[in-house]
Amino acid sequence: MLFFGLARDIAGTAEQTLEKPEGATVGSLLEDYPKLKPMSNSLVLAVNAQFVPRESILNDGDEVAFLPPVSGGAGDWVRVIEDPAGHFFALTRQPIDPRAFRPKPEDGAVCTFEGVTRNNTKGRPTEHLEYECYEAMAIEVMARIGREIAAAHPITRIAMVHRLGRLEIGEASVVIVVTAPHRKPAFEACMEGINRLKKLVPIWKKEFFADGAVWVEGEWDASVLSS
Repeated sequence: MLFFGLARDIAGTAEQTLEKPEGATVGSLLEDYPKLKPMSNSLVLAVNAQFVPRESILNDGDEVAFLPPVSGGAGDWVRVIEDPAGHFFALTRQPIDPRAFRPKPEDGAVCTFEGVTRNNTKGRPTEHLEYECYEAMAIEVMARIGREIAAAHPITRIAMVHRLGRLEIGEASVVIVVTAPHRKPAFEACMEGINRLKKLVPIWKKEFFADGAVWVEGEWDASVLSS
């Protein structure tokens, strides 16, 4: 089992090995962690980096991840997928440079979204943020989202990059760049990209204040909870 974000804090461990009888379901694992019961309805479970329903049967050697609601650069990549069509998806611990993702000669529009670390939450001063994720799953989900968006909109290229680790105020945590022949599909694809990333990609944000720190609770996309 792998635990992330708030689930890791509550379970008191980042990973653990557990034996279950033959025929046990994924959902039955929650019985072994009663401290997670208060957040059970918002937890999503993944087996071998794939979202699964709780009634799925466990198999020997499965890797199960407990995923709390997700929080809603040009450098060394932690994980990267460069699609043959030119789409680019990456996780990094380095500052992100959106200028690295340039349009093709036939493009007339470049739409860039940068999610930047602000200095407060509802007036409470923020000192810095920390991001963590289920890396193997996060990069695959980002790539799936990007490819689906590219298939649904007349765009040339989409790039999605997310920072991990500690971020200071003013640094970009996520960058989405869309290039297209025309501005309307570029804007629409960029907006869809950040909206879906915030609700589907297993990345968690912890916000640090002068008097403590909290995991930022977002929400899963409804399609994940019903899977």
